[in-house]
Amino acid sequence: MKLLEGKVALVTGAARGIGKAIALKLASEGANIAFTDLNIDENALATQKEIEAFGVKAKGYASNAANFEDTHTVVAEITKEFGRIDILVNNAGITKDGALKRMSEAQWDAVIAVNLKSVFNFTKAVQPVMWKQGTGSIVNMSSVVGVSGNANQINYSASKAGIIGVTKSVAKEFGTRNIRCNAIAPGFIITEMTNQLPEDVRKEWESKIPLHRGGTPEDVANVTLFLASDLSSYVTGQVIKVCGGMNA
Repeated sequence: MKLLEGKVALVTGAARGIGKAIALKLASEGANIAFTDLNIDENALATQKEIEAFGVKAKGYASNAANFEDTHTVVAEITKEFGRIDILVNNAGITKDGALKRMSEAQWDAVIAVNLKSVFNFTKAVQPVMWKQGTGSIVNMSSVVGVSGNANQINYSASKAGIIGVTKSVAKEFGTRNIRCNAIAPGFIITEMTNQLPEDVRKEWESKIPLHRGGTPEDVANVTLFLASDLSSYVTGQVIKVCGGMNA
């Protein structure tokens, strides 16, 4: 029997990148997948078909994760369509990097809203569903820069550090209902975004990593599967770094 047979997972920001890898990994272990992205375009529809190829139910929903009302509306739609939500992966995120002296208020507000407020929005929206079920696993996507900070990423670092605070608090608040909440802190993960960096910059990053390579979206997805499944039934309130040792 597959690890997530009969379970329903909601993954935010999953049309591409790490979110897509997570959705595919959970589907490969039997989970039905509801996923969100800002727009359900051709790329998102292609992702939906890839998920469905595992023989599970899948549907993409257009949703602005930073909008409170929009989030509650889409969670209600997903609950009606799928009947339950066993797993929530708060993955939606953006970057608007820059030195503090040049960072605008709009850059700060946008990153905090999409990265941090979205976790509040979706966690609050799924709480009644998981509360009623008496079970659930929430996995929040933080970052190693949320643990150690990073120059020119004050907004991103703050949002990811905030996610860790939310994670630990939710774990303590939801634990009595058998609902677990953990965070993953990826390091240098090779995605479309990091592939745009100059090769010498990538090589410099990799040289600082004890495993001497960047991570893959699948590396993050594998840890998400562990936290989403009953393999981690006694794990909650934790932050697991997936960074090849760079933030050991």
